[in-house]
Amino acid sequence: MSKKHIEEAVRASLQAYFNDLKGVEPDSLYDLMLDSFEKPLLDVVMRQAEGNQSRAAEWLGLNRNTLRKKLLQYKLIKP
Repeated sequence: MSKKHIEEAVRASLQAYFNDLKGVEPDSLYDLMLDSFEKPLLDVVMRQAEGNQSRAAEWLGLNRNTLRKKLLQYKLIKP
């Protein structure tokens, strides 16, 4: 899947979200999108990296400590 396909999937999901709102204005849309995208992203990447946080951090372009903080935030690892 290319970057273009990912962008199209995000656009389609956002459009469906707005359609579901039926004219009601969204609240904290940025945070909603980050939470909706970031948790599954981290989960899938960690599985592909076989739990190796250093490798996953490298793939994501994150500092390993930042990745660990986010994994804890989303309860994808235990403290």
